[in-house]
Amino acid sequence: MTSDPIQLGIAGLGRGFMLTLPSLRVDSHTKIVACAAPREESRSAFLSEFGGNAHESVGALARDPSVEAVYVATPHQMHREHAEILAAGGKHLLIEKPLAITLEDAEAIVSAVRRNGVQLITGPSHSFDQPVLLARDMIASRDFGDVRMITAINYTDFLYRPRRPEELDTSQGGGVVFSQAVHQVDVVRTLMGKRAESVFATTGSWDKRRPTEGAYSATVTFEGGSFATLAYSGYAHYDSDILQDGVGELGSEKDMAAYGKARKALSQVSSSEEEARLKSGRTYGAVDAPKPAPYAEHFGPVIISCDRADLRLTAKGVEVWGDFEKAFFPAPADPAPRSPVLEALYRAIRLNQPPIQSDGWGLASLEVCHAILESAATGQVANLTKQ
Repeated sequence: MTSDPIQLGIAGLGRGFMLTLPSLRVDSHTKIVACAAPREESRSAFLSEFGGNAHESVGALARDPSVEAVYVATPHQMHREHAEILAAGGKHLLIEKPLAITLEDAEAIVSAVRRNGVQLITGPSHSFDQPVLLARDMIASRDFGDVRMITAINYTDFLYRPRRPEELDTSQGGGVVFSQAVHQVDVVRTLMGKRAESVFATTGSWDKRRPTEGAYSATVTFEGGSFATLAYSGYAHYDSDILQDGVGELGSEKDMAAYGKARKALSQVSSSEEEARLKSGRTYGAVDAPKPAPYAEHFGPVIISCDRADLRLTAKGVEVWGDFEKAFFPAPADPAPRSPVLEALYRAIRLNQPPIQSDGWGLASLEVCHAILESAATGQVANLTKQ
């Protein structure tokens, strides 16, 4: 148990908070003491569970003396405004990925935290998953030589889950690039441990009813000649969790026979207003948070090709396919599956030991996402400058 947990405020009680809530409830590195949310129902539910202070505005949360750090889980387009207010109030920041939508807003956030002397971590992202962290340590051991190539793929139903209108508008941060590619980008940057240099990509937008990017394929080059291939489809056909032993993204076993569930549910929705209401129905106070899962979270199959082995990440651990032998190294799920990011926040604030996903990390990952869109639009390689 941690004797001096970070006194944590929550900005936004929507879906992002709901996915992190199971870890926040049991991890000892933080203690939830306040929130800011516009819906009275959510604030009431918060006070019933956590007590503390429930504010209507982020400005009031920034002025709350009981709060040391704030988990910013508001919509992407609000991150800059909220981060600047909170940083000016002296609050350390854990900001949901992506850090922002535009590079200008992300740069402003980084400038605000540096100007006010507070810590910034972007996440939770899947770069904090236990198998990713285990693989990173295995790579650092140098037992397998240099990382030469990483392949990351994911096929999901992302585009057919209930969405607000802005979530289907790329200019407002909608589509799979800003919400999903950033996970893969964070994972491969964490595992490579090198500066990303360029991106060549193609995107797909194939359903007029969901008018934003639903798929992409990208090659990212890194210094020294290493490279990563990222592929994602959110069109609710093939489900790549079958390659993860039937374990879903949040670490629970899936009913792989329940095929087409997302599309079938969406086909019963008659308007964008009704769909937005369904999305709101997944927020805190309206539905229970996911239950603790038996396995680690993951973001689809990832294979790391090194000089002397390939490492395959699963929800259960890391498989090593060496020159002559195959081995498995387990990565047991923590009762708080997102405890690594909460511990990272604690170490950054209490010990001044920030993780690699701090300060300008989120800006650099966002640049790769923009490079995917730029390369797809121009047909040219997009060079990276903020790594």
